Amino acid sequence: MAQDFAANAGASMIGKGNDQMATGPEKTAAKEKLKRLLEREGTGISWADLTMNPWIGCTKVSPACDHCYAEDLATNRLGVTWGPGAPRRRTAPGNWSKPPRWNRIAEEAGERLTVFCASLADWADNAVDDQWRADLAAMIIATPWLTWMLLTKRIGNVRAMLEAMFPDGVPDNLALGVTIANQQEADRDLPRALSVKAGLGIKRLFVSMEPLLGPVDISRYLSAIDLVIVGGESGKDARIMQLDWVRSLRDQTKEAGVPFHFKQWGEWIATAQIGFHGFERCRRVDIAPHAYLRVGVRRSGHTIDGFEHREHFQ
Repeated sequence: MAQDFAANAGASMIGKGNDQMATGPEKTAAKEKLKRLLEREGTGISWADLTMNPWIGCTKVSPACDHCYAEDLATNRLGVTWGPGAPRRRTAPGNWSKPPRWNRIAEEAGERLTVFCASLADWADNAVDDQWRADLAAMIIATPWLTWMLLTKRIGNVRAMLEAMFPDGVPDNLALGVTIANQQEADRDLPRALSVKAGLGIKRLFVSMEPLLGPVDISRYLSAIDLVIVGGESGKDARIMQLDWVRSLRDQTKEAGVPFHFKQWGEWIATAQIGFHGFERCRRVDIAPHAYLRVGVRRSGHTIDGFEHREHFQ
């Protein structure tokens, strides 16, 4: 499979350097093709262009997993059993054939694309067949126009897995991400993530704080972090993400000069951000010094104090 990925992705690279991209009508057509790709297959996740799930299935390992949207989707709609001992399901060959096609389109347009891997699994899950990870590694290497954002809650597994996946070194188009929901996870997992980044020469490290479940001070770690993503929880049992937690992380990243991406408030939002008018019938919870309304993800939006924060890797 690794050879197939390399052949498919490399075909469009032959005889063409970065300074020899198509121009004029060809460039316009390539840009239009890219636009159509994102319209058809783009993800609704604000910090990625596309999503790739090489397999489906996981086990809960963090308080952030308590109300997992992926478990509900996989169990109720895809028929994949979740939890310890449950087999992970590798996705179909047709799904694995998409990234080489995305890579060709991105190269022709001269624009890099970001791919979130994986929204319905954890790529560093030790219940997954190592050969599947080897196949994923081959695909990452063969698609240099895609920036692969590999997010995990299992940072303790990552160094050994990446060394096995990439014996010649981690490629520059891999961005490592770790989920942090509270201060305990930050102090336990961020030093590990920073160690892996330095030890393996990983170019980009991002932190996903979604759902954010408490106040977190990450200021002492930010010098080696390249992107911080923050978001509130969705779903019927969503927990409240407090306004002051979000403001603090916004200010910490600003002080450190680190890109800050605020994805969403989630189901709940402080009245200080949205007011009361039009939401009188919404459920209200008072957590001093703010009141919070359950207005739903769409209506809560993604601005903080009236400003949008949708930064990405520099």
